[in-house]
Amino acid sequence: MSKPIGKSQFLTALKSHEKILFKVCSMYCRNPEDRKDVMQEIIIQLWTSFHKYDDSYKLSTWIYRIALNVAISYYRKTKRHADNFFANVSDFVEVYDHDDHIHLEENSRLLHQFIRELNDLNKAVIMLYLDDYSYKEIAGIMGITVTNVATKINRIKQQLKAKFKALEKNI
Repeated sequence: MSKPIGKSQFLTALKSHEKILFKVCSMYCRNPEDRKDVMQEIIIQLWTSFHKYDDSYKLSTWIYRIALNVAISYYRKTKRHADNFFANVSDFVEVYDHDDHIHLEENSRLLHQFIRELNDLNKAVIMLYLDDYSYKEIAGIMGITVTNVATKINRIKQQLKAKFKALEKNI
């Protein structure tokens, strides 16, 4: 465990990882007031747990794990509509095709919809995967094995591909 840190060190750490916090809050809450509530709860949890941070792990991994746990708990408590999830898929999937922008927008919308249908754990796993975290990092954040991460990602990909294929057959 690392030695206790002060307020300024905490704020510096928070500032350097703010993108993680914004991404998690945006993924789980579309409503700006809900995002603020989740952000506040995440910051409180980070502050009250910071003395427990083990510096043998990356700080970003630790922050991501707490942020996801708080966001998932918040969602479960509030039981908002499913559209609170993944407010904007383009925040974490950076793909752009100039020649087929309309098709890309439709595919992004569909991907958004399909990811929304996943359970909480799979949503978090695919978000981390799409955010270029390694399987090992995802395992550390989610508290599961690397093998479990690989299996989950493979299954999620297969589910998403099957949903896109089913739509193509219906068109």
